[in-house]
Amino acid sequence: MRYSQRRKNGSEQSRVATSAPKSEESKTIPFAQRLTCTINEACEATGLGRTKLYELIGTGQIATTAVGRRRLVLVSSLQALLDVNPSAAADLKRIW
Repeated sequence: MRYSQRRKNGSEQSRVATSAPKSEESKTIPFAQRLTCTINEACEATGLGRTKLYELIGTGQIATTAVGRRRLVLVSSLQALLDVNPSAAADLKRIW
Protein backbone atom coordinates (compact mmCIF):
# COMPACT_ATOMS: atom_id res chain seq x y z
CA MET A 1 0.00 0.00 0.00
CA ARG A 2 1.69 3.16 -1.16
CA TYR A 3 0.11 6.59 -1.21
CA SER A 4 1.10 10.21 -0.98
CA GLN A 5 -0.51 12.90 1.10
CA ARG A 6 -0.09 16.61 0.39
CA ARG A 7 0.33 18.80 3.45
CA LYS A 8 -0.99 22.35 3.83
CA ASN A 9 2.49 23.81 3.32
CA GLY A 10 2.83 22.13 -0.09
CA SER A 11 5.26 19.35 0.81
CA GLU A 12 4.39 15.72 0.21
CA GLN A 13 4.49 12.89 2.69
CA SER A 14 4.68 9.30 1.44
CA ARG A 15 3.57 6.26 3.39
CA VAL A 16 4.58 2.71 2.67
CA ALA A 17 3.04 -0.31 4.36
CA THR A 18 5.52 -1.95 6.72
CA SER A 19 4.07 -5.45 6.52
CA ALA A 20 3.43 -7.42 3.36
CA PRO A 21 -0.13 -8.68 2.88
CA LYS A 22 -0.58 -12.29 3.95
CA SER A 23 -1.36 -14.82 1.28
CA GLU A 24 -4.66 -16.67 1.37
CA GLU A 25 -2.83 -19.95 1.96
CA SER A 26 -1.37 -18.84 5.28
CA LYS A 27 -4.82 -17.86 6.66
CA THR A 28 -6.71 -20.98 5.62
CA ILE A 29 -6.95 -23.96 7.97
CA PRO A 30 -7.82 -27.31 6.36
CA PHE A 31 -11.49 -28.09 6.91
CA ALA A 32 -10.85 -31.31 8.86
CA GLN A 33 -8.62 -29.44 11.32
CA ARG A 34 -11.13 -26.68 12.04
CA LEU A 35 -13.23 -26.80 15.20
CA THR A 36 -16.35 -25.20 13.73
CA CYS A 37 -17.82 -24.02 10.45
CA THR A 38 -20.80 -21.97 9.36
CA ILE A 39 -24.08 -23.47 8.23
CA ASN A 40 -23.27 -22.60 4.61
CA GLU A 41 -19.83 -24.22 4.85
CA ALA A 42 -21.40 -27.34 6.39
CA CYS A 43 -23.88 -27.52 3.51
CA GLU A 44 -21.08 -27.17 0.98
CA ALA A 45 -18.87 -29.76 2.69
CA THR A 46 -21.60 -32.38 3.07
CA GLY A 47 -23.63 -31.73 -0.05
CA LEU A 48 -26.77 -31.39 2.08
CA GLY A 49 -29.26 -28.56 1.81
CA ARG A 50 -29.92 -26.06 4.59
CA THR A 51 -33.31 -27.60 5.42
CA LYS A 52 -31.88 -31.10 5.86
CA LEU A 53 -28.95 -29.74 7.86
CA TYR A 54 -31.33 -27.93 10.23
CA GLU A 55 -33.40 -31.13 10.55
CA LEU A 56 -30.27 -33.03 11.60
CA ILE A 57 -29.41 -30.26 14.06
CA GLY A 58 -32.94 -30.44 15.49
CA THR A 59 -32.74 -34.21 16.00
CA GLY A 60 -29.33 -33.89 17.65
CA GLN A 61 -27.40 -35.75 14.96
CA ILE A 62 -25.26 -32.66 14.30
CA ALA A 63 -23.86 -30.65 17.22
CA THR A 64 -23.79 -26.86 17.07
CA THR A 65 -22.85 -23.98 19.29
CA ALA A 66 -24.07 -20.41 19.34
CA VAL A 67 -21.76 -17.44 19.63
CA GLY A 68 -23.99 -14.42 20.03
CA ARG A 69 -26.56 -14.80 17.26
CA ARG A 70 -24.24 -16.85 15.08
CA ARG A 71 -24.79 -20.62 14.83
CA LEU A 72 -21.62 -22.68 14.27
CA VAL A 73 -21.51 -26.38 13.41
CA LEU A 74 -18.93 -28.59 15.11
CA VAL A 75 -16.82 -30.13 12.34
CA SER A 76 -16.30 -33.28 14.44
CA SER A 77 -20.07 -33.91 14.42
CA LEU A 78 -20.14 -33.60 10.61
CA GLN A 79 -17.28 -36.08 10.36
CA ALA A 80 -19.06 -38.48 12.73
CA LEU A 81 -22.28 -38.18 10.72
CA LEU A 82 -20.53 -38.98 7.46
CA ASP A 83 -18.19 -41.62 8.89
CA VAL A 84 -18.90 -44.91 7.16
CA ASN A 85 -18.06 -48.19 8.85
CA PRO A 86 -15.34 -49.84 6.69
CA SER A 87 -17.06 -53.26 6.85
CA ALA A 88 -20.36 -51.69 5.76
CA ALA A 89 -18.56 -49.99 2.87
CA ALA A 90 -17.11 -53.35 1.81
CA ASP A 91 -20.62 -54.84 1.78
CA LEU A 92 -21.83 -52.04 -0.48
CA LYS A 93 -19.01 -52.69 -2.92
CA ARG A 94 -20.03 -56.35 -3.19
CA ILE A 95 -23.59 -55.38 -4.11
CA TRP A 96 -22.48 -53.23 -7.01
